[in-house]
Amino acid sequence: MDEQKHGEQIPIDFPPSLRGGVYCNTMTVTHTKEEFIMDFMMVAPPVGAITARVIMSPGHVKRTILALQDNFKKYEEKFGKVQEAVEPPRKLGFFQTS
Repeated sequence: MDEQKHGEQIPIDFPPSLRGGVYCNTMTVTHTKEEFIMDFMMVAPPVGAITARVIMSPGHVKRTILALQDNFKKYEEKFGKVQEAVEPPRKLGFFQTS
């Protein structure tokens, strides 16, 4: 079996059903030793729905956090400082971690 050459691009299939993305205004994070589970939700009282579930290894979560920090820094440099939203009551389950 041929090994991938360093830097070779791998074609990525982007299914049409995912191209529009999904909106989320809250999320929960849980984890086991082997993986992090992130449930993204759209909550508009009186109901809410999970719009996506993403499961990642701890190493990939760490790379994701670093990429988000880098991109957020660039965003604020370009568009100005973003004020953190007020945290909703914990009983609603917004942005919970375990």
